[in-house]
Amino acid sequence: MDRIAGLESERVADALRDDIMSGRRAPGSRLIERDIAAELRVSRLPVREAIKALVADGIVVARPRSWATVREFSPQDLQDFAEVREAIETLAFALATERIDEVGIALLESIVTQETAAAAMGDRDSARQASAAFHMAAVRLSQNTMLIELAASLVTRLRWLFGQHDDVAGMAATHRTILDAILARDVELVRRLIPEHLAEGREAAHRRMFGLSVTAD
Repeated sequence: MDRIAGLESERVADALRDDIMSGRRAPGSRLIERDIAAELRVSRLPVREAIKALVADGIVVARPRSWATVREFSPQDLQDFAEVREAIETLAFALATERIDEVGIALLESIVTQETAAAAMGDRDSARQASAAFHMAAVRLSQNTMLIELAASLVTRLRWLFGQHDDVAGMAATHRTILDAILARDVELVRRLIPEHLAEGREAAHRRMFGLSVTAD
């Protein structure tokens, strides 16, 4: 694929990914090449390549001799991802607390400030983007290559499953509490706060996707 075609497929993939993340393309909905090509005014080739990229991300399922569909997750899928996320992020935040420098502190401060401001203005999309950035920044600040690679391989699915929270102001306040613990270099407190924080996100995701609380499984 030449450079121009590659950029085109990336643009299509970004558009489809945003649609899926925002809920405009619901789980189980069909991704029909000719329809998407017409909608985005491109040929079918970049659409085909974009769908392949989303399959690799884990948010689209390819069906042989048929159309692709937006992936549907079961309650067990959500539980599995939540457990993996808790293991990765609890360790990552603890390591970041131990290893963070002034540059890292400034980065996290900037992200939480942006998130808080966006939440106060009712800009949910920007607040959610900042929320996701806070988590990924902490993973990178762990300075653990394996953790960073693991998180990167899951980031799209994790953002889709757990990133569509409605209480953006509450999420920003929680991130400020976590940041304060990091600034205090209180590793044990961070190890307590992260699972509690992620459990709230899991509960919200479960209600949004299945209309039930986790305890009602």
